[in-house]
Amino acid sequence: MIITEYAAKDFRNMSDVRFNPDGRTNILFGENGQGKTNIIESIWLFTGCHSFRTHKYQEMIKTGRKEAGVKLFYDTQELQNEASLRISSTKREFVLNGIQKDSPRRFLGEFRSVVFSPYSLSVIQNAPVERRRFLDIAVSMIKPAYVSHLIKYSKILANRNALLKQIAQGAADEDTLTAWDEELAKTGAKITLYRLSYVDNLAHVASEIYREISGGREQLKLEYLQSSRSDAVDEYEMTENIFMALQKNRNSDIRRLVTSIGPHKDDLSIQLDGMSSRSFASQGQQRSCALSLKLGEAYIIKNVSGEYPVVLLDDVMSELDRQRQGFLMEYLKDWQVFITCCDAGHFSKLQSCKIFRVENGTVTEV
Repeated sequence: MIITEYAAKDFRNMSDVRFNPDGRTNILFGENGQGKTNIIESIWLFTGCHSFRTHKYQEMIKTGRKEAGVKLFYDTQELQNEASLRISSTKREFVLNGIQKDSPRRFLGEFRSVVFSPYSLSVIQNAPVERRRFLDIAVSMIKPAYVSHLIKYSKILANRNALLKQIAQGAADEDTLTAWDEELAKTGAKITLYRLSYVDNLAHVASEIYREISGGREQLKLEYLQSSRSDAVDEYEMTENIFMALQKNRNSDIRRLVTSIGPHKDDLSIQLDGMSSRSFASQGQQRSCALSLKLGEAYIIKNVSGEYPVVLLDDVMSELDRQRQGFLMEYLKDWQVFITCCDAGHFSKLQSCKIFRVENGTVTEV
């Protein structure tokens, strides 16, 4: 997957930007606050649908403007594609090859990229919701059907939570929960099995990458933690186990007015030598964990789809020592990569490379 042309209008501080990237390495350099991360963020939106910097649409629109637009022309499996995104203060609209998607989530899996930035540490350091989001985006890029299960699950969960409040207020009977429990268990089982399969693959790849990064000094271990505490391996048994867990926690759910069991409450355990990376790892170790997860994610995409995803490295090279920098550049030598930095001099010896100066929201090839 290779971006051949990028364009943005009124996205953050960019009034009207257009450039043609190199098929391999692209260096975006400039002082802080000039717009380098804005480019990375806007490309990532076509993969994650949400920004890794904000949940507020208005923050992505240039001051004084009502909407922002981003367009990518990219090649995938010998096909040329045109994707565009329009952002207003209340919504986002994705269009692929002239056809508008009825939901941003419907765009998941259409454009594959992997971003590694200071925000990537949130997967290691923050709450389980960040790790679930990481898994959902990663699985969606290789299993498009997964997206429909996520959408369905979210609707069922919202209806069940609304019903819990009605029951607590005496406006509905407790027995009416059973039908929703059955539906939530069925869809939840599909999501859980998708995630389990993905984590099983990622655990092997990421641990090998971490071993190379650390020189074999530490061992990375990943494990998917289910809120239902199920050890089922097939869909029927998984559905039954989640359903029984929902039944067991029904009274507690009614008191708390929320559903406490299901994939929306699951987590990804990330350990170094048997210890929680979130609680006990150093900043450097956590950064290496996040890098291993992202490179593992990229490897799986390439292995499953047969093509390299676009790699976005935002302000991370300066945070890595020379050994890790060398490992990263060697690992990604055949991928299309966008790297932001303050000084492009470190990359002047690269053979296949384009260098762009980013200044006050403008982009100039040098």
